[in-house]
Amino acid sequence: MPADSQTLNVQLTWSDVATGEGREFVGPLPITLGRTAENTIILSSSRVSRRHAMLRADGGRIILQDLQSTNGTFANDARITEVQLTAGSSFQIGPFHFTVREVPAAAVQAAQLPATRRGFEKSALFSQSFLSRFAGLPVGESALVFSHDDKLLPEAAKEPVEESLPLGGMRQPIIPINDIYHSGLPVIETTYLAVGGGIGSFAWVDHLRIFGVPADQIVAIGLEPRPMGRYSRLCGNSQIPLHERLRSNSDSCPDNIWGWPSYGLREIFRSLGKGEMGNAWWVARHVFGEPSLTYTYTPRSGDVFRAVDKEAQRIGWGRIWRYGRVQAIRKTDDGRYVVVYMAPDQRGQMVHHLALGRYVQLAMGYPGIKILDDINEYRERTRDYTHTVNAYEEHNHVYEHLKKNGGVVMIRGRGIVASRVIQRLYEVRQQNKNIVIIHVHRNPVPKGHRDGRAVRRVINHVELQPFNWPKGCWTGSMRIRLERADDEERDRLLNDWGGTTTADRTDWQRIAKQGLREGWYQIYFGEVKRLERSGKGQVVTQLSTGKPNQPELALITDYIIDCTGLTAAIDKNPVLNDMVNTYQLGLNPKGRLRVTNDFEVEGMSNGPGRVYGCGAMTLGGPHAVVDSFLGLQYAGLRAVEDLVRLRAPGLRKLTPLRSFSQWTRWVRGAEPNSRSSTPAGTAYAGGFQAQGQGVRA
Repeated sequence: MPADSQTLNVQLTWSDVATGEGREFVGPLPITLGRTAENTIILSSSRVSRRHAMLRADGGRIILQDLQSTNGTFANDARITEVQLTAGSSFQIGPFHFTVREVPAAAVQAAQLPATRRGFEKSALFSQSFLSRFAGLPVGESALVFSHDDKLLPEAAKEPVEESLPLGGMRQPIIPINDIYHSGLPVIETTYLAVGGGIGSFAWVDHLRIFGVPADQIVAIGLEPRPMGRYSRLCGNSQIPLHERLRSNSDSCPDNIWGWPSYGLREIFRSLGKGEMGNAWWVARHVFGEPSLTYTYTPRSGDVFRAVDKEAQRIGWGRIWRYGRVQAIRKTDDGRYVVVYMAPDQRGQMVHHLALGRYVQLAMGYPGIKILDDINEYRERTRDYTHTVNAYEEHNHVYEHLKKNGGVVMIRGRGIVASRVIQRLYEVRQQNKNIVIIHVHRNPVPKGHRDGRAVRRVINHVELQPFNWPKGCWTGSMRIRLERADDEERDRLLNDWGGTTTADRTDWQRIAKQGLREGWYQIYFGEVKRLERSGKGQVVTQLSTGKPNQPELALITDYIIDCTGLTAAIDKNPVLNDMVNTYQLGLNPKGRLRVTNDFEVEGMSNGPGRVYGCGAMTLGGPHAVVDSFLGLQYAGLRAVEDLVRLRAPGLRKLTPLRSFSQWTRWVRGAEPNSRSSTPAGTAYAGGFQAQGQGVRA
């Protein structure tokens, strides 16, 4: 290594604690890391000191030095004052885990701040000084867009082709309404327009209906007729069949905005009715005993799916939903919005359609699967999609092969999906003992996240927590604190509260303990350098442990299951990315849409028109648990209450008496009470009808 510190360049990679998205910094030493803006790398967490640590060069060596921080700097599980790092070494500061390697000087210019600016340069709200505070590009994954026809492999993400869009390629940010009417394309007009058509859209529509809006004033555009169609398919792929339980609370009921009776009470009633006293007692013990006496009750996925289907039928979802692949959204010159989408015409050919709405909700979910870079590179090079799979892809062939032949399977990732896949492999192993599980982590986790005096428990280098966020983030003090905070404080709080966790379930802990004791479950730490295909069709993983004088390990496996999850980056969603660029929208510190406390997308108002968001695209805003069932319901409630304040048509304030009346209708399965429809042709153009009335061609 060169002795000159100015020519010693390093690459640091770490993950955003709250989003899981990779970040990277490439630059010359010295590098300082800390909480305040004068540092090279700013780490927003209360567990990070103002000036926490420094990376410097010393005679061609990379030295990590702790700057007398309060919570310490750790390398190789030990608190350090100063230590030499080698290529591939890892260290920990607060909740952040870093990997360091030396890079050639020529690679530095292309990877520094100008590259970071590309993600935000369209936003007038992000100055250069602001950008420098959040330096770091998403790395470590490749995004794939889910295929709407449920193919085994998702489709590669593509940039929208401007020429393929109607109305002059949608180049104008404000589209004249006359151009829409004279476009020659089918046009539907409605008051409330939900884009996405999944569980997020359903939660918003459910609130609209209960607050008084008739079904013929609402349109939801999406790819699946069932609100939980995509979610249920992903659950099945990630080995959560209908009889298994979700990581969701008893009173988090997407089919019931009141939350009572909860799923736990419903299961108790059903069990008692069937004479299943043992299950009724088990449920009651977990509902009333968590988290002190036992682990948290979670509902069966099949029960949740059936309940949502029933509520969808009650609110008239079949009259509201329309098939369509959304391509773009634009403001119109009459205070509305036009959504361009592809849908079949009367001959079954896919053609452009236009939808006009005064109030729009964006609930597009996760745009794709998060594939680790080394796995994605291996798949593209070898075209081997059989032996390297993502847990959210259909991959039952892995378990069928292992059941018949045994083998070695590698798990990448340490969250809830990894725990469920290990459980599934354990179940298969009961039929064939010749199965070995290798679990690879980039870094060890010796200590859990800390918030004040509370510290998460860690078992086998996995942090344990009943849900993906502390329970107070849903409706408790943490929610209130986040709503009142500014952007910088929200970023810090989310980093302190977030992190990859799995549920504190005794059966999962028993499986891991038994596997470690018997040797068929093995844990490795290190950085994956590359994947190769062996002559026998197996996958060889070259793993660098980062320890001095220790060669790379060659781990030979029959299958690799990537359990690192989904990606929600805005630039991976062509529709949202196009909207952000067209209207120069600002992003929050997590790189997601900036929304108000009512989940209105800032910068998208259009006279009386409003656009609201929900789900993972709003993480970093006023709510932490945005992609949970209760989080989606909360976003829907806040948005609809804001529309009530704006006197949007059809809506009535949900007083205690009206709320009770609507709840009794829910109990009976009766359609919600609603005001009469706004006649077609009014200022709100709410005449869309289920049988095609209100459609212009």
